[in-house]
Amino acid sequence: MEKETISFFDRVHEVAKQIPFGKVTSYGAIAKYLGAAKSARMVGYAMNASHTKDVPAHRVVNRKGLLTGKHHFDGTNLMQQLLESEGVVVVNNQIQNFEAIFWDPSEALKN
Repeated sequence: MEKETISFFDRVHEVAKQIPFGKVTSYGAIAKYLGAAKSARMVGYAMNASHTKDVPAHRVVNRKGLLTGKHHFDGTNLMQQLLESEGVVVVNNQIQNFEAIFWDPSEALKN
């Protein structure tokens, strides 16, 4: 019997689904956790492809806490609105208290 291969995008989506309500992580942190530290851009592509799935893509931002993926959400401010509905404060596309609400999958998902 052949072993099923899980795509990189699917692996990214599985990590993103574990980001807790009110927390955020970065494209690079997910890439690093998956053993592909230089693939932050590919994580971004996976987030763009996740909108038809139950993936909280709004919780994934760049390494500085900027909402760089916001133009991939419907509406003018949907990414920010989703974050704010979880209690995340966003000013000028920048998450406030980024370090305090940052979720690191390499720490949180240790075996």
